[in-house]
Amino acid sequence: MNESWLELEGKIVVVTGGASGIGAKITAHLVKNGAKVVVSDLNVETGEQADGTYHIQCDVTNKESVENMTGKVVELFGTVDVLVNNAGVNLPRLLVDFRGEKPEYELNEKDFDFMVAVNQKGPYLCAQAAARVMVKNNKGIIINVSSEAGMEGSAGQSAYSATKGAVNGFTRSWAKELGKFNIRVVGIAPGINEQTGLTTPAYNEALAYTRGVTVEGLGTDYSKSIPLGRPGKLDEIGELITYLASERASYITGTTVNISGGKSRG
Repeated sequence: MNESWLELEGKIVVVTGGASGIGAKITAHLVKNGAKVVVSDLNVETGEQADGTYHIQCDVTNKESVENMTGKVVELFGTVDVLVNNAGVNLPRLLVDFRGEKPEYELNEKDFDFMVAVNQKGPYLCAQAAARVMVKNNKGIIINVSSEAGMEGSAGQSAYSATKGAVNGFTRSWAKELGKFNIRVVGIAPGINEQTGLTTPAYNEALAYTRGVTVEGLGTDYSKSIPLGRPGKLDEIGELITYLASERASYITGTTVNISGGKSRG
């Protein structure tokens, strides 16, 4: 038996975008606490993994792909107890490139549609497929990974902020719809974390340009805005998700929990 106080032994948890970044850390914490985790990701090969997780290749923007993934989980493991809607993408873009130096960092329809598809349509498709299973079982948990940008907005990230704001609306509305089926819907809104600014050079350049700082100045720019004076740790995000997936959080639904070191209080 798993000795964790969070008691996730035997729970079947699907984590979208769970192969890297925040998703990988969430997956690791859930596994450590006894859950059987199915990682749904576009960049994995389907099959059992050495760490005990099961990977299923899935495009969260495609209804057929999502339904096939969910059906495969039920076929293999019998149910979906928890869905973590983590898959997301952020392309820093200004509404108008007022400096006129880098027009590629001005928001265009292609980038806008891509963020809406992954960040907004994806959670809807995955939640709908999982909720069908959960309603039949009269129990379940849906956890939506939002962002502090969705709570208070962010200069240079208007499209991203809008999609994450929509996710917060999903959380509130689905909680009201699904509560009668004993299904909890909660969200988390991470702020700046140890992964921010440590992705790719192209992302860092775009982020710095839209914030009006140098790439080297990103870290200082972040730290000044956080009351606790440091970026969040991915482990802290993983621990919060694990708590919300447990029976310890059995009366929490319809809310999005800020985990931003005090930066966002919305």
